[in-house]
Amino acid sequence: MDDLWAALGLVLVIEGALYSLFPERMIAMAKQLCHVPPRTLRVVGLLSVAIGWLCVKLVRGG
Repeated sequence: MDDLWAALGLVLVIEGALYSLFPERMIAMAKQLCHVPPRTLRVVGLLSVAIGWLCVKLVRGG
């Protein structure tokens, strides 16, 4: 359970850094999301899950 909280904390650190360093770019990217088809968002989301899972498996060695 500690790993889960550490991972969530790391996500918040990375997202917070992006929003604080590049606020205008993050706003522009959020506005562009309205024009991306749901299927594309779904595919990108699933790819992100798969890559994230693979990274965890490689780091954990199992």
